[in-house]
Formats: sequence, structure tokens, C-alpha cells
Amino acid sequence: MRKTEQRAVILDELRKCRNHPGADELYARVRGRLPRISLATVYRNLELMAARGLIRRLDPAAGSRRFDPVADDHGHFRCTACGRVEDLPFPLELPRPDRRHPWVRQRLIQGGQAEYFGLCPGCRKEKRQAERTA
Repeated sequence: MRKTEQRAVILDELRKCRNHPGADELYARVRGRLPRISLATVYRNLELMAARGLIRRLDPAAGSRRFDPVADDHGHFRCTACGRVEDLPFPLELPRPDRRHPWVRQRLIQGGQAEYFGLCPGCRKEKRQAERTA
């Protein structure tokens, strides 16, 4: 993959984020540095970098697609109230599939990830406060 200024800026801005942004959020950040860039260009480059293994694309069951600058296998926590996504601060070991199983033998498993979900500290605090006033 050819290194371009646009890709370098997109990757740099993604690495500055700690919230696993979506393409729209990253686009807003990148436009501060490259005012003429389009959302389509940001999205296309994110998809290309994910396909090449430079970053990770997170496809949640509910919510919009997000991007992670850490391409290695690791777990995430997703807040069900505000949608915030963060890396787990501890290693998460996924069970290895039994290679003898027919289903596994028919596939090439290249990686995996686990996701916990619940309330982040801020949303948890808001929920407690709402319960006290109710």
C-alpha cells in the first residue's frame, strides 16, 4: 500500500483517539489538518488500512462501525448507554477452537475478539443519580 499524506494523517488522528471513533468523527478531526479531504476518502482509507491489517474495524452488533488503531487481538468494553468503546486494560485469552471439529477444519480462522458490554463509569453514575431522585 502506497503511503500518502492523507493516509498518514488519518492514521495519526486515529492513534490519538482513545474512544475507537467512527468514520464521521475521524473525518471531523482530519478536516482540521486537511480541509479539502472528503468523508468518502476517509472511509475508503480506513477500510483499506483495516483490510491490510494496519488497524482493526469494529463491527458492533448494534451501533455504527468504529475503528481501532490496535490491530492485535484484544478485548473491548462497550457502554450500552453512550456507545463508548474502550480497550480492556487486561489481556483476554480467547479459547482456541478445536481443530479436529469438522466446522473448524472447513474454515481458516485468522483471529478473534471478545466484547463486554454494560455501563461506563459516567453512565453508571448518572443511572444511580436518576434512581435516587425517582
